[in-house]
Amino acid sequence: MQKLKVDFKNWAFIVIIWSSQLLFVGCQRRKPQPVPIIPLPQSLQWTAEAFDLQKCHTIMVMTPSLKKEAKLLQQQLANRGIKVKLADATSSEKYTIQLNLDTIDADYLSNEAYRLQVKHELISLTANTKHGIFNGLQTLAQLLDSGPLVNGCNILDFPAYQWRGYMVDVGRNYQSIDLLKQQIDQMARYKLNIFHFHLTEDAAWRLQVKQYPQLTEAKFMQRNKGQFYSIATLKELIQYCKERYITLVPEIDMPGHSAAFTRAMGVDMQSEEGLQIVKNIIQEVCTTYDVPYIHIGADEVKITNQQFLPEITQLIQQFQKKVIGWAPGGNYDSHTVRQLWKEEEKAASGADSIQYIDSKFLYISDFDPLNTVVTIFNRQLGAQPHGDSSLLGAEFCLWNDRRVAQEFDLLKMNAVYPAMLAFSERSWRGGGYPGVLFHIGPDSSERAKAFRAFEKRLLEHKRTYFSRLPFNYVKQSHIKWNLYGPFENGGDASKTFWPETKPEALADSTAALQATGGTIWLWHTHGPPVKAWLPSPRPYTTWYAYTQFWSEVDSTITVWVDFKDLSRSGADATPPKGAWDYMQSKLWVNGKNIPAPQWAFPGRPSGQLEAPLVDEGFYYRPPLKVSVKKGWNQVLVKLPMLSFDPLLDWQVPPKWMFTFIPVRKEKGVNYTAANMPFNPDKK
Repeated sequence: MQKLKVDFKNWAFIVIIWSSQLLFVGCQRRKPQPVPIIPLPQSLQWTAEAFDLQKCHTIMVMTPSLKKEAKLLQQQLANRGIKVKLADATSSEKYTIQLNLDTIDADYLSNEAYRLQVKHELISLTANTKHGIFNGLQTLAQLLDSGPLVNGCNILDFPAYQWRGYMVDVGRNYQSIDLLKQQIDQMARYKLNIFHFHLTEDAAWRLQVKQYPQLTEAKFMQRNKGQFYSIATLKELIQYCKERYITLVPEIDMPGHSAAFTRAMGVDMQSEEGLQIVKNIIQEVCTTYDVPYIHIGADEVKITNQQFLPEITQLIQQFQKKVIGWAPGGNYDSHTVRQLWKEEEKAASGADSIQYIDSKFLYISDFDPLNTVVTIFNRQLGAQPHGDSSLLGAEFCLWNDRRVAQEFDLLKMNAVYPAMLAFSERSWRGGGYPGVLFHIGPDSSERAKAFRAFEKRLLEHKRTYFSRLPFNYVKQSHIKWNLYGPFENGGDASKTFWPETKPEALADSTAALQATGGTIWLWHTHGPPVKAWLPSPRPYTTWYAYTQFWSEVDSTITVWVDFKDLSRSGADATPPKGAWDYMQSKLWVNGKNIPAPQWAFPGRPSGQLEAPLVDEGFYYRPPLKVSVKKGWNQVLVKLPMLSFDPLLDWQVPPKWMFTFIPVRKEKGVNYTAANMPFNPDKK
């Protein structure tokens, strides 16, 4: 893994990242093409004009206070081989880029709005604030990456939600400052503006506290012993975020998730002595760090001291900082911002003025990579198409309860960057679709058409910006399936039915329904709130999925295959020896049974969070090798379901799903979908 390590220490700003990947060496003149921008602007019109960067020699700083932003753009261009000077509004040169503060009307959040125009002799970027200029620079960077001829366009843009966040849990699994900055850089590129830093957990307390150095002593940590963030490091990270118009929100979880505190201090947080210690910590944090919010966690705990949270909340508010807590959670006041991890009745709080952040079904450590992108793209955040005074916005979260062998696995085993781009699109653009939708939808639906268009842009960004960073998503909207069922299995998962005994009849049979995707969920573990492909799923039934794909030659291909995505937040048992899962799912290609891999740890019992995952997921183990013939190749998948209740214990929930995607290795660290047509109806 050493060859994958990237040094981020000398990257002063995100703009340098863009330019380091796309130089103009040997670049040929060509007609400009529309650029796959993410997030897509609110209003975008392409024109027939084009701006030639090679003729550009000047950045005109129309507003003197924008010199810092102008220097960022100057550095960005310099790393593309374009040297420009800075000039003021009196310059009369042609082929210039202008930066200006002026009045921009926007439907929402005008403080982040911008207008970007690309003409033959001028690129003009105007905003109400410096933050708006910075947002416009992110879009301009993507336009510049298309080549020396920048496509003419008129853009008016603004976000739908003011809170567009990403949370990392470093209490359970420590992340180095370089890895954190890597993720923050990508956040800035895609206009996310909240970095939620979950610093304390049962496993370890990661924040240095001057008054209580024992909190970060190695002997009181269960993982990554001795690794924590010093006061200087956190200040550095806060400043790093500010330079990218990102607000860092530190979380000190209390009074729950506090076993590390108890081990170090010898008292429970909710005791009289523990409460005083926490107050001392809060006072130090509030006076040390320039942050507007303090997150106190406060969920998944029995409140034994009813004054604990009110007193802590009041103390934080005395320092002119806002309090955030997970909800459902503790006994909050009406000024505490609720971060929803599941549904909470607003009326129960008794105040219409309460503010919310939506994180429901946004825990990416619970999702497979393919449907991470699908469900986030589909989401209507907070069940509203845009934010308001009550709904601030949303956050997607990286909870990795399992210990990882190395920090890179956090990005490899969770679809962090694919999720970030999908979340960027939805949280900036707004809109979305009601409910939690774990499927692409019928091909003819508006939702499926929108997803295909987004997927195309997503994959172009993957190729352009993520060749050296883990991006475990490949094209799946071309993969079509016919689904046959339901067949009553009477509780016998091994029972066979005609699609299995007479597969030759599949080509002439009418499917019960059709599905699209490389990963197909028939039913989701979380039940009715999550809509998967089956409209009326029933236990004790078996379904079959059938498709065909075309190969130009006889060959051996590599395929991503799976039948259960093990959550990185849970502690599922690993698959049994010689089987794909505990439900006797099966796969045939051209009538040949495809056996499961030889698992590194077959049948490892549930509950072992300290045992890292190794090869249990298709996206972090080598792809399966499968022999195929020239012409059409048949794929049959058997999907039995028994009870919807947990199979072995509560930590082993059934997952009615499968993955089948032919892939090939890309240049860099990622895979791409093999160029093979799919057609389940081909005779």
